[in-house]
Amino acid sequence: MRKRGGEFRKARWLRVEYARMRNGADNKAFSGVWAALGAAALFGLSTPFSKILLGGMPPFMLAGLLYLGAGIGLGALHLSHRGKREAKLPLSGIPWLAGAVLAGGIAGPVLLLYGLLHTQASSASLLLNLECVFTVLLAWLIFRENLDWRIAAGMGLIVAGGVALSWEGGGFTVQLPALAIAGACFAWGIDNNLTQRVSASDPAQIAAIKGIVAGAVNVTLAFTLGAHMPAAAALGWAMLVGFLGYGLSLALFVYALRNIGAARTGAFFSLAPFAGATASLLIFVETPSARLLAAGALMGLGVWMLLAEKHSHAHTHLEFEHAHRHSHDEHHLHGHDKPVYGEPHTHLHKHAALEHSHAHYPDIHHRHGHK
Repeated sequence: MRKRGGEFRKARWLRVEYARMRNGADNKAFSGVWAALGAAALFGLSTPFSKILLGGMPPFMLAGLLYLGAGIGLGALHLSHRGKREAKLPLSGIPWLAGAVLAGGIAGPVLLLYGLLHTQASSASLLLNLECVFTVLLAWLIFRENLDWRIAAGMGLIVAGGVALSWEGGGFTVQLPALAIAGACFAWGIDNNLTQRVSASDPAQIAAIKGIVAGAVNVTLAFTLGAHMPAAAALGWAMLVGFLGYGLSLALFVYALRNIGAARTGAFFSLAPFAGATASLLIFVETPSARLLAAGALMGLGVWMLLAEKHSHAHTHLEFEHAHRHSHDEHHLHGHDKPVYGEPHTHLHKHAALEHSHAHYPDIHHRHGHK
């Protein structure tokens, strides 16, 4: 009886362990979805507070301080937890991150500055919805992420909601300033896809580097245009809003890139304008408009389409080696040279070749092609 009881407990443990491994992909996917939604909410909530701060400083000075607040705050957070949980950025990832910083931290703000100086606010708001479109198209066409009809439809509904939210009844003509704003969105689409290539590393470290570079570029542009450093109180508030709305938001965005890919993260992040508009209603005590309600309905339906996606097929994992934070699931069936205590943990590990079938997202382990 004692032997049979031990075998029963062992079999039960194996069943529980197998179920935990099979559910690992779903858990990581849902954590990625929540991270993307959290990134959108934090960035959207920063909009009304940035609007208040704009009353005391030029736009590019504020943008620079927001980014610097993000970079400095996350840099301190990364140093305080260095080596404890997340993997450090490898040398092989530096070119990818450098390309992302050049595109999103330098080219994007410069193109946006030129476009905003010569474009109506309504036209600029409409054009900024192109970031989601470019992110998804680049992920699909260049980086070979899977894009089925549900993702395309969900992205389309979210973008339509963004257009409804920013449309003010007028039209816009396609001129050089409008093309500059579209170019900025294209640069940010490149940034999002290149950042996905290094998303296995510490999100705080990646976001800190991007924040410091983008902040330095924007502050330099502001001083070049004749701006002055704001008062200490305004400076402190700008840095705080930047740390929350740009820093933590960007770190969550990188984490979402790791677990659900660039296309889906970009689509979920397009909810940021709706979060900002809703927060503005509460802060400035405004009445919801029919335009906001219509945008909310379209975006809500779009999110439902994204969440309803079930992508499952037989696929092959080639043998490769990398380092990132992980728990032992069906993709991480490796041993350890040194004692490792607790999960999740971080170390360099090798993935053996594996062929299986399960529901998955285009995360850092599922970058395969599709017929």
